[in-house]
Amino acid sequence: MNNANYVFREPQNEPVFSYAPGTPERALLQQELDRQYNQEIEIPLIIGGKEVRTGDMGQVVMPTEHNHVLAKYHKVGTKEVQMAIDAAMAAKKDWEETPWIQRASIMMKAAELLATKYRYILNASCMLGQGKSPMQAEIDCPCEAIDFLRFNTYFASQLYGQQPISDHATLNRNEYRGMEGFVYAITPFNFTSIALNLNVAPALMGNVTIWKPSTTAILSNYYLMKLLQEAGLPDGVINFLPGSGSVISSVAFKSPHLAGIHFTGSTGTFKSFWKLIGENIDIYNTYPKIVGETGGKDFIFAHKTAPARELAVAILRGAFEYQGQKCSAASRAYVPKSIWEETLQHIKDMMKTVKMGDVRDFSNFINAVIDEKSFDNIAGYIDRAKASKDAEIVLGGNYDKSVGYFVEPTIILAKTTDYESIREEIFGPVITVYVYEDDKYEEMLHICDETSPYALTGSIIARDRYAIIQAENILRHCAGNFYINDKPTGAVVGCQPFGGARASGTNDKAGSMLNLVRWISARCIKETYVPATDYGYPFLG
Repeated sequence: MNNANYVFREPQNEPVFSYAPGTPERALLQQELDRQYNQEIEIPLIIGGKEVRTGDMGQVVMPTEHNHVLAKYHKVGTKEVQMAIDAAMAAKKDWEETPWIQRASIMMKAAELLATKYRYILNASCMLGQGKSPMQAEIDCPCEAIDFLRFNTYFASQLYGQQPISDHATLNRNEYRGMEGFVYAITPFNFTSIALNLNVAPALMGNVTIWKPSTTAILSNYYLMKLLQEAGLPDGVINFLPGSGSVISSVAFKSPHLAGIHFTGSTGTFKSFWKLIGENIDIYNTYPKIVGETGGKDFIFAHKTAPARELAVAILRGAFEYQGQKCSAASRAYVPKSIWEETLQHIKDMMKTVKMGDVRDFSNFINAVIDEKSFDNIAGYIDRAKASKDAEIVLGGNYDKSVGYFVEPTIILAKTTDYESIREEIFGPVITVYVYEDDKYEEMLHICDETSPYALTGSIIARDRYAIIQAENILRHCAGNFYINDKPTGAVVGCQPFGGARASGTNDKAGSMLNLVRWISARCIKETYVPATDYGYPFLG
């Protein structure tokens, strides 16, 4: 009998490999890139642990070379969605009753497999399939994905240890159950680690999932599914369903077993899910939990005491790394007039050395945006800025999709505080700057707070500590992750729990215990040692 009350030690974040010239990891990654580039694989559905082929095929192509096919995948149909729900529900009882330390063991094994055997497989698939540079792929998957797996087990051990008070007459205890049904996980293209966490966080707590991967991240997500199977994840706990979200949702939202939504994607899609749940609320066995991280219009706010060079680096990295396709990417900046010209010159000088191109060329800092739809949307903002009297392109502004979906890093100078590109999410390598008079600092902080419906990330750059405090107070509700003297990107699991409110989501803080709490349904059990034998109370005397 295993009666150990095990507590995981607080883990260390996975070290990030540099891939600098001459390092062994660089050679191994290039070798894996060549292998994956020169093959075309077939990706099935995985339902109840079995591969399912529908014959309705889609293609996985490279964003930097969109005529190059990396894989073909089978698309899910409504029949297969129901099969996945049935498989999940069939697996649920045994998985929920599995001791939590056994579930955690699978997650820890998956982390170690990812750190070793699968490290370059996942890194290369993120680069080729999602247009990431070696560094952007490395910090995503493997590193952040490993951190989610290891830190989640640590947070779970803390959560399970939280128990109510008992006295000499009773024994009180909390049982942290999985939820009564399945979790529908809808995952994004931009972070493979998020795709993993949206499934494994509920699974660790005893839940089962059906997984809709992004159609532009299917390659890396498939390898993750294979990794989890190798780690010993029982059949049916996570079911992999590439294909149309509308097809999956048409079945999932009408199932009485829907117990939760774990989502990262657009604000519009998340709102539509919320409405669907409301419309179908009478058919569910339990009220579904809704957890989502959606859009952002993330800001960099500079005070007149901000060092121009530091501000320039924050703008360049925050806005242009991974082509601005991070939920946290800087997409608007407020800069005092006194330091703007110097800041812009620093950016222009640095951009002279920035190269854009194929992910397999490690000298490229910028790669391609994810697909043609995204490319066309970004190009539209650039074209409208070129034609507008209220905006001016001061850096970049070019784009080309003849070979890959390449958009030049672009800075739009807005002449009004409500110009469209300073309000609306673009999700590309475009940042809009508004230059304000130095003495309008407090007024502009309020404008920053009120301009966008989003509230995901933001940063203040200043040397003046009172100015920092003022910004922290006025901007309290417009960023779930707030950075001081840094770019507004780069949250690390265990260090900066991630999430925002307003139109940016439910702020359930992935990378912390707070997210795991959402995937349990607690039951409090009270045992009375010596039950009463008389109904009466002393006041009746």
